[in-house]
Amino acid sequence: MSLAGEIGGFLLSRTSRRGFLAKATVTATALSVAPVELLTRPGTAYGAICSCAGNNCNCTDLCCDGYTQFCCTINNGVNACPPGTFAGGWWKADGSQYCAGPRYYIDCMGECQGCGCGGGNFCPGCDNLSCECALGACGNRHVGCTEFRYGQCHQEIGCSGRISCRVVSCTAPWLLDATCSTVAQTDDATANHFAPCQDGPTTYSSNVAGMAVTATGKGYWLVDQAGGIKIFGDAVTYGSLAGVALAQPVVGMESTPDGKGYWLVAADGGIFAFGDAPFEGSTGSIRLNRPIVGMSVDDQSDGYRFVAADGGVFDFNAPFEGSLGNIRLTRPVVGMAATKSGAGYWLVASDGGIFAFGDAGFHGSMGGSPLAQPIVGMAATPSGQGYWLVASDGGIFTFGDAVFHGSLGAIRLARPIVGMAATPSGQGYWLVASDGGIFTFGDAVFLGSGA
Repeated sequence: MSLAGEIGGFLLSRTSRRGFLAKATVTATALSVAPVELLTRPGTAYGAICSCAGNNCNCTDLCCDGYTQFCCTINNGVNACPPGTFAGGWWKADGSQYCAGPRYYIDCMGECQGCGCGGGNFCPGCDNLSCECALGACGNRHVGCTEFRYGQCHQEIGCSGRISCRVVSCTAPWLLDATCSTVAQTDDATANHFAPCQDGPTTYSSNVAGMAVTATGKGYWLVDQAGGIKIFGDAVTYGSLAGVALAQPVVGMESTPDGKGYWLVAADGGIFAFGDAPFEGSTGSIRLNRPIVGMSVDDQSDGYRFVAADGGVFDFNAPFEGSLGNIRLTRPVVGMAATKSGAGYWLVASDGGIFAFGDAGFHGSMGGSPLAQPIVGMAATPSGQGYWLVASDGGIFTFGDAVFHGSLGAIRLARPIVGMAATPSGQGYWLVASDGGIFTFGDAVFLGSGA
């Protein structure tokens, strides 16, 4: 077997077939330029080449080490993808001095401007990027040079430009950008890469993180990852987090039973209460094993619960009925729903597995069944005798007395679905996409969207 083939096989074992197709070409290119360096760092083909972006720099300078500069260096200090780029994939590094857990890096890819990839994966001729040392300094890593993509984010975009820059965070990428999957690549050699601006603000995106419905069913709120609120129908604004520097992005919201208030929950379990929503406590000051991914409200007590990706449940003035915190899961938990009695709840995993606690009945699941796309949320029927599951492609799965009113499974979406909400009657539901697009089924009324 050739050396390129051996390394290609190594990469294939670490990623999806889709990602491997792009990597095979990059690996072969890297091998022809810097075979010795690549052999010492086989997991990072695109970080192996001594290439100084056309500048007269020394191979010991950062601009020449093959890695891309942090976005905050070229994006006015903001740790986010610049305009004209999108999150194309990510990797993690363990053992970083800058994070208590893994440190995450998101590659921001240039957008193709008016040209295609000609059957390939990249369009370097029209991505509006220039290959150079960031800010023209050999002491900065390069920008706009590398044709490489891990591919876990925005998989609906099959043709991209070069890597513009990278975002660095202690927050998992799928919490920063709803299009990112949890499939991980690792490069611990990057654990302590640094730029003077890296401690600047992380701008959480305007991607919608969740929705809540008014008590009448004639209105709804949308919340984005930065805590911004949009209202539709008879929904009233009681406040938002717009302009507030958040430690972690918002991942969901719930309204009070009378619809005169709401809670926002962040990935660290921080709770933000507005209107008549009482603050009953949070996990904002507690170090969590895994991030919070959803919440539910106890209509009897006005208390609430959080669930983390590992199935750990945290209750605040709401009965604790059990959790999955000590169980090894096949797939992470992505959401929860509560019974009307307040004495039970369901947890749902990304493979559609359902876990019932208290008086929540088990009515079936998608666990073990092949899915086109992962489950991203659920909603319970008013009777508590059934539930709907929704996948990121808008596919709907019904169990118990939940009625199927339609889905988006056969429609190509511009952005993935991130959640759903049922109408008060239980005869319909709304689906919401990461760009705020709203899709209605049954007696759910379209009142506007954030798209």
